[in-house]
Amino acid sequence: MRLQVSKPDFMKIWQTTERVTSTKSTITSLAGILCRTDDASLTLEATDLKTSIKCIASGVQIEEGGEAILPVKVVGELFKKAPTDTFTVSVKEGKGIIFAGRNTYRFSTYPVEEFPHLPSSENAKFFCTVKAETLAQILSEGTVASTLGEEFPKYLGAALFELKGNDIRIVSTDGRRLSLSKVLLDEYGDTEKILLPLAGLKELLRQLSSLEGDKPVQILHDDALAYFQMGDIEFSIRKIESSFPNYEKILNPQSTTTLTIERSALTEALERVDVVVRDHTRMVIFKLSPNGDLRMMGRAPEIGEAEEILDAQIDGEPLLIAFNVAYLLDGLKALHGESVFITFNGPEGQMSMLRPGRDDFLYMLMPIKLSESDFIHERDEEE
Repeated sequence: MRLQVSKPDFMKIWQTTERVTSTKSTITSLAGILCRTDDASLTLEATDLKTSIKCIASGVQIEEGGEAILPVKVVGELFKKAPTDTFTVSVKEGKGIIFAGRNTYRFSTYPVEEFPHLPSSENAKFFCTVKAETLAQILSEGTVASTLGEEFPKYLGAALFELKGNDIRIVSTDGRRLSLSKVLLDEYGDTEKILLPLAGLKELLRQLSSLEGDKPVQILHDDALAYFQMGDIEFSIRKIESSFPNYEKILNPQSTTTLTIERSALTEALERVDVVVRDHTRMVIFKLSPNGDLRMMGRAPEIGEAEEILDAQIDGEPLLIAFNVAYLLDGLKALHGESVFITFNGPEGQMSMLRPGRDDFLYMLMPIKLSESDFIHERDEEE
């Protein structure tokens, strides 16, 4: 195999592929990228066995066909630091050479036969088509309640992709909170559900960030994988074999108190309260007074106290309620919009965070039960 490479164009797709390689696996070839030519193009392939990617490379002229696994740690660094904008890569019998101007770099490749056979989407079932910027938004919003890590049950570290009617929903939960984001579709298949791990979805978000916003992304799936086709890139994620809870059972439209407030103002105030409480309970207390202000308090023994008073529209019953400030911030930072509408169902009921006048985003969170000392302190403050 012999390739003439234009560095500026080629490195974009190389680095996209490189992110899916694995340096932690016992399979050495997973720390490399499989480069395979056909009559007209060069395909780059990489996998960590949970996610996989296939890309058609740009900025390459094929002088001689072939295939080779190029080690990312060495070859990838040499590509990035090559002193010329064009260079030649030649591989023969497991040995490679990079010619960059008058400079020469030699390296060894991995055996091609050790690279896993990547699955094909050829017989996969159509799920839906959605624009890249739209998919990125509902992904960032809908996965905020999930938790990275080896969780059990498995759905705690995953997100549900669900076709319901003519919209796609992305839903996640960690048992304490739930997030849901949805959007109407023009092209979609039959009602389906796909459960995918959060780690793979975070990499998908990174892939989407490099695309133009209106670029269509076609989602396909088979028994084992979900495929995301983005022009010359196909990114696949292995499904999780687990059932997701019937989240619709816990969606409660009832509320006793509502709050409408500027999202950035509430976020900044909570971040200031968090400075005081983050090394203690991370608890913030909300005092909501209808037709009045929102008062927020945070206390930590031996550290200090914080109190924030914000302009807001509050309707319904007076309420004293507490939450984990980090969880509140997660929901606020995920939500796309200038204002936020929050409903409360009493001092022990769930809080629901939405976009005002819309139902395309939902972030639910259970409160922290206040102790008697919290109530006593609050009465003392009033006196």
